Amino acid sequence: MFKKIALSTTFLIALFSLVACGQSSESKDKDNDLRTLTDAQDHKVDIPEKPKRIIASYLEDYLVALDEKPVAQWTVGEGKIQNYLQDELKGTPTINYDLPYEDVLKFEPDLLLIGSNGSLEGGKYKEYSKIAPTYVVKNGDNVTWRDQLEDVGKVLGKEEQAKDVEKDYDQLIEKTKKDLKDKIKGKSAVVLWVTNNSAFMVADTRSSGQLLYQELGFEVPQLTKEISKKATADFSQVSLESLSQLDADYIFLVNSDSGAAMFKDPLWSNIPAVKNKHLYEFDGNSSWLYNGPIAYTKMVENIQDVLK
Repeated sequence: MFKKIALSTTFLIALFSLVACGQSSESKDKDNDLRTLTDAQDHKVDIPEKPKRIIASYLEDYLVALDEKPVAQWTVGEGKIQNYLQDELKGTPTINYDLPYEDVLKFEPDLLLIGSNGSLEGGKYKEYSKIAPTYVVKNGDNVTWRDQLEDVGKVLGKEEQAKDVEKDYDQLIEKTKKDLKDKIKGKSAVVLWVTNNSAFMVADTRSSGQLLYQELGFEVPQLTKEISKKATADFSQVSLESLSQLDADYIFLVNSDSGAAMFKDPLWSNIPAVKNKHLYEFDGNSSWLYNGPIAYTKMVENIQDVLK
């Protein structure tokens, strides 16, 4: 009798062990489920269901907006980083913008998000894909931050959260247009970036230009229209002589060179918006040179602060 009970107990223990192992295995598999997505370069990429070690150089804005934190953040030159994101990314190690293979390996990513086709020239995609699943996010001249946010949201399985981020932003835009109606209607504005004693103007459909003209409804100055026709990047260089003819009501200046000689030139001092004290200055650490929902939100908040 005792022998039968002992055998039965042994059998039950073995059975429970098998079930437990099965559940453990099933749970592990579930955590590592893969989804196959097609990226902007038509690669079929097996994406982990819940990536935990993401590198998304220059796409950190989108990660932060979707409550994700990368294992490394973009940098270029002498430690230049996206300062406007540092409340969320403080302490996150940096990785150079061109993503050296050795550095990528060191961070042991389980997902690489690439934000530019140009950064993959020279067979880089093949090398990166040996390290981790590598997904090229929508990019190019006609791709907006909304397009990129939705694409990143799809990769992370956070499509609905991406839509919520857009909805919150749209509400901010509508409130700003309403609150600043008298300051916007019929008024023209321009975004200038000064660096190395040279001035650059944003194009009318790119970056902060898209925000000013398409979303908030500022008028486009004639000089901006002319610059935009030939623009091949977000910002195009413009001479001080041309700026002296600038008829904008407001200038939003991103100043990365506060000691620039051009600011002491009479041509600068006589620009109507400068003379009328409608020059609003932001330093090079602000979000005005970047793209993404957080960058744009901070730009709108800057505009609210100076025009209220």
